[in-house]
Amino acid sequence: MATTPDNLLLVPLNDLHVSLGARMVPFAGYSMPVQYPAGLMAEHIHTRTAAGLFDVSHMGQLRLAGPDAAAAFESLMPVDVIDLPVGKQRYGLLLNDEGGIIDDLMFVNRDYANGGDIFVIVNGACKVNDIAHIQAKIGSRCQVIPMPERALLALQGPQAITAMQRLCPGIEKLVFMTGGQFEVACGAQTVSCFITRSGYTGEDGFEISVHADDVAKLANTLLAQPEVKPVGLGARNSLRLEAGLCLYGNDIDTTTTPVEAGLNWALQKVRRADGARAGGFPGATKILAQLAGNTGATTRKRVGLMALERIPVRDHTPLQDLNGQPIGEVTSGLLGPTINQPVAMGYVPPEFAALGTKINAMVRGKPVPMQVVAMPFVPTNYFRG
Repeated sequence: MATTPDNLLLVPLNDLHVSLGARMVPFAGYSMPVQYPAGLMAEHIHTRTAAGLFDVSHMGQLRLAGPDAAAAFESLMPVDVIDLPVGKQRYGLLLNDEGGIIDDLMFVNRDYANGGDIFVIVNGACKVNDIAHIQAKIGSRCQVIPMPERALLALQGPQAITAMQRLCPGIEKLVFMTGGQFEVACGAQTVSCFITRSGYTGEDGFEISVHADDVAKLANTLLAQPEVKPVGLGARNSLRLEAGLCLYGNDIDTTTTPVEAGLNWALQKVRRADGARAGGFPGATKILAQLAGNTGATTRKRVGLMALERIPVRDHTPLQDLNGQPIGEVTSGLLGPTINQPVAMGYVPPEFAALGTKINAMVRGKPVPMQVVAMPFVPTNYFRG
């Protein structure tokens, strides 16, 4: 049996991780695999070229049920929930009253209007507070039903569809950010799963919600496919950074607004000024002023950075202008395995956010020249049909 300190929780696949030789680390209160014997670099490249299997069962899963579920949920976020078609998935942002991000999440309309629900996935480190927040704010308007009995796997990479189609004919009908209920063949049996064509690597792939009693069977079946290898949290982090995607707690938090984080694309027109349902979300006055470009409303912006020397620039590295004045900090940074170049994200004042701007990162007291570049650092490969 897998062992873990008393203060850490086990996900259903911990024994499998240990049997595969994973190095286990504390993460969000859990004991989780950071990498397997092949190592982070090999796992990262395998996901970019074939298919990597991630255990993300520490994430929180919940259901919002009832005819008012969409309107209630929309009151907590600056996104369009009411108009989301059945079977479609969307990225959302829970906000506090100052417009800061409590958490980012994914949700799917599973026909809540006709007895189904809105299925929500939140970050593992935030799930207890998220569920309490949602319950307190809208629990009188809809049912808020946590799903601790569910595990979550992510199969990511250009060959993920090959492996999945072999086990689950019909899965190819899904396109990016859609989902549905499927039966996945596991030997002579099938396992019932809710599957979305999504993920957090920039690659095509699937996130698979499955009952914890069935997850080991499903994971072993997927790992038996020739395209698939296990991948840990280390490569998950490097993959999402190359894709220019935020990590909650690093790149976004309760002090960051969506506009500062460059997440304007996640704020649908219907919730903006002059939209049919403008405002009405926490922090709306501040966020709408930032979207309008009001002078002084936005004091910093998240940018992509590429080092002009082959020196990795890590999280929390100070950023300076070319005159040596402090202007910000790196929030995520590493040597991008796909492009073999140091990349980072960080926050700088708006006057330093233009593409091509040169600044310095102070690595062990020495300036490393960096340039503001467009994200993602590696082109995405989502399947849109």
